[in-house]
Amino acid sequence: MIRFERVGKRYPPDINALTDIQLEVEDGELIAIDGHSGAGKSTLLKLIAAIEKPTSGVILVGGQNVSALGRKAIPFFRRNLGLVLQNQNLLFDRSVFDNVLLPLSIAGFAPKEAPARVRAALDKVGLLAREKALPIALSGGEQQRLAIARAVVSRPNLILADEPTAHLDAATATDVARIFMEFNRVGVTVLVATYDRNLFPAARRISLSHGALVT
Repeated sequence: MIRFERVGKRYPPDINALTDIQLEVEDGELIAIDGHSGAGKSTLLKLIAAIEKPTSGVILVGGQNVSALGRKAIPFFRRNLGLVLQNQNLLFDRSVFDNVLLPLSIAGFAPKEAPARVRAALDKVGLLAREKALPIALSGGEQQRLAIARAVVSRPNLILADEPTAHLDAATATDVARIFMEFNRVGVTVLVATYDRNLFPAARRISLSHGALVT
């Protein structure tokens, strides 16, 4: 479960990205976070992932106070977390396979186990046949699927996605949204910041406006 207790985030000099957020997300939920550009969607996800720290309040993820995590504890916390950020950070000098393998290598997975996990993740997003390709040879939608495969290869129980369908055509956006919904159907908690909540019709909607939750 994720809980925000009166959480605020301020950026200098005087920008209130989030104000007094009270929020609970149950295990296994699918959440679509919508709102205008600058509403605070990305900041909310970054706080959950401990990429940013709140200025005020407490954030609990699985009972753990992530707002108080030390630097050395953060990598362990993120082992059960899949992140799909707007900046995909794909490695364009490495193959599709090696891009997905990287998180497992960092986490110290056994070399005998890792390739099977990589191929299972690529198969899930429809890229198994492109495992030897370089990311530059992929379409925009395929690059987004590659980012998803890399996020889920460690089989996390929580996925955070920041505008994963932005800049994609309607058909590709629908296909990418379907991938997230499939993960949710097998019990993964999924939070998606999206410009189009209609892509996730079964999701619970959370709306932000100027850093505040809209009820």
